[in-house]
Amino acid sequence: QVQLVESGGGLVQTGGSLRLSCAASGSVFSFNTMGWYRQAPGKQRELVATVSRGGSTNDADSVKGRFTISRDNAKNTVYLQMNSLKTEDTAVYYCRAFGVSVFVGQYDYWGRGTQVTVSS
Repeated sequence: QVQLVESGGGLVQTGGSLRLSCAASGSVFSFNTMGWYRQAPGKQRELVATVSRGGSTNDADSVKGRFTISRDNAKNTVYLQMNSLKTEDTAVYYCRAFGVSVFVGQYDYWGRGTQVTVSS
């Protein structure tokens, strides 16, 4: 089994910064894609950013220029640097690892989430 554990969430004021981390443990292997998603109260879960094993990234328009996703393949860890935070960034942020592996076939792992609250 694979576990994804997020950390780094918290309360920050508008314009502030936070750095989220997500570490994989258990029967880990090299994930194709890792990413961050978020879900605000009363809204659907949405993509924030993803990064491939090779480093290619895909960011939501709402976070372009403010958030940066990165990963450390050796540590099976993905990060999300969040700058210039806005109140609308308030949400539970979830880590995800997904793809296809010769070991387990198609996979899709999620963390339990970490709360980010941006106050005005």
